Amino acid sequence: MRNIALVLKYIGTAYHGWQVQKRDVSVGQTLERAAQMVVGHRVHMTGCGRTDAGVHARCYVANFRTDARIPTDRLPYALNTHLPDDIAVMRAMDVPDSFNAIGSCVRKEYTYQIYNSPLRDPFYVNRAWLYPKRLDETVMRRAAQQFVGEHDFAAVRSVGTDVKSTVRHVYYYDVEREGDMIYLRVCANGFLYNMARAMAGTLVWAAEGKIDPDAIGELLARGDRTAAGPTVPPGGLYMTKLWYEDGEVSFHVG
Repeated sequence: MRNIALVLKYIGTAYHGWQVQKRDVSVGQTLERAAQMVVGHRVHMTGCGRTDAGVHARCYVANFRTDARIPTDRLPYALNTHLPDDIAVMRAMDVPDSFNAIGSCVRKEYTYQIYNSPLRDPFYVNRAWLYPKRLDETVMRRAAQQFVGEHDFAAVRSVGTDVKSTVRHVYYYDVEREGDMIYLRVCANGFLYNMARAMAGTLVWAAEGKIDPDAIGELLARGDRTAAGPTVPPGGLYMTKLWYEDGEVSFHVG
């Protein structure tokens, strides 16, 4: 039985996240159906993360098992024939049996896009969060550095998925402005439910003067979700980079 990893991209607007749902259409469900048509049997896709409804992925990794002999260099073409235009498989590879798209992932990067303009741009609808009040990216950058390192991130997560620990390690959190677009890039060894979106909301509150940008460390130490910023809309969030280490296989996408 082969273990095949797929690298894909998707626009998440039309989907209820990655995870297969009973009633709502998801990215994982759509990909499983396409794979079934290609390999001739039902498959289970393991995704690298449970992205929320409306969240996008510039890169995403999933793996599945099959005894079909189709070459991996032909798989992207075959799968894309059966996928809608907002999902595309970019690469396929045979990986060791131990490889698991979520368990073997050692780092993830998410990027949140804020369109900081008083006027909306139709090309950014559901692709970036329109925020009309001018934001000071230097203040946001100061606040972002408070998240770097190992902390308990309970103060910036929503109650939902049960986890053994709310401690995570953030490797970097970069804030960049290009014209009216602000990019918030955060890399960690894992993310809690809505953590990336709550962190972004906290940076916006810091720029508005609602939170002291140098006091976010204390906010995290208290673990009080009500003291942090809001969970910002999903349409501005993208999974942008992934790092893998699993015995024989080591790679980085994004």
